Amino acid sequence: MTLSEATRQQISETLQKNEVVLYMKGKRRMPQCGFSAKVVQILDQLVPEYTTVNVLDSAEIREGIKAYSDWPTIPQLYIKGKFVGGADIVTELFNNGELHGLLGQAVPTVSAPKLSATPSARAALQEALQDAPGLAVRLVVDAQFRPALDLDQQKDGDFVVDVEGMRFLIDRGSALRADGVSIDFVGGAQAGFRIENPNEPPRVKQLSPSELKVRLDAKEPLWLIDVRTPDEHQTARIAGAKLLDDGLKDQILGLTKDTTLVFQCHHGQRSQAAAQFFLQQGFRKIYNLAGGIDAWSTQVDPAVPRY
Repeated sequence: MTLSEATRQQISETLQKNEVVLYMKGKRRMPQCGFSAKVVQILDQLVPEYTTVNVLDSAEIREGIKAYSDWPTIPQLYIKGKFVGGADIVTELFNNGELHGLLGQAVPTVSAPKLSATPSARAALQEALQDAPGLAVRLVVDAQFRPALDLDQQKDGDFVVDVEGMRFLIDRGSALRADGVSIDFVGGAQAGFRIENPNEPPRVKQLSPSELKVRLDAKEPLWLIDVRTPDEHQTARIAGAKLLDDGLKDQILGLTKDTTLVFQCHHGQRSQAAAQFFLQQGFRKIYNLAGGIDAWSTQVDPAVPRY
């Protein structure tokens, strides 16, 4: 792998002029690979501003930075001109607190979070563990508060949380966001885990047609709100959906702010906008039906007409 003098000079100047530099695929607000996105998420938690270089814009920089650092992969993080590492190393340094020190940040005090898991969730996880001896369940809550479950080995810095005899592994970053997380498992045709996090800031969540069906079949308390026109509502509707008008709007605004609201339209764009409005009014459990009633027709109930 060769490095021209011009490219070396360009890289050196970038590192000299900027304290924190991330060579990545894509841009900070639009990463184009999962590893780059992971490092961006970590840096966004620690420093308000840093420089990114999109290696996809230049083959010379993309190959040259690998020769410059003698490191074969992207992304690559540099702090004060010194190479720190790629995604795995940055994640490890973040979890053990060393990255905070490199960036001049105080290492936050982190304690093991409290978790809960229903019997059905523990049974489903235990079944998965039977085929994975020596592993435990890892709970990850990323910087956007998106949760994930996986089977993994314990790593340095992990918290080990016991829930009714089941071990959960949680890294330091996730532990900051995971206190009070509850894990449930819904069986049946639409089986899957449901993770609720009381620390998650209010946002509009996307609800798939199959997930909505599970909730409706379980008769969960929720308001299903159709934001389409009256003619569209007459053409095709989901049973129980209420057509949004001024009267219903006022009725919703009078509900308690922890009421579950699910918005739907034809394909999901109008309902997303309506959901954002009610989010701004202080409601905390806001969902948008992903793909709208058209997705409901194709994925759940073909008896609902498409138009």
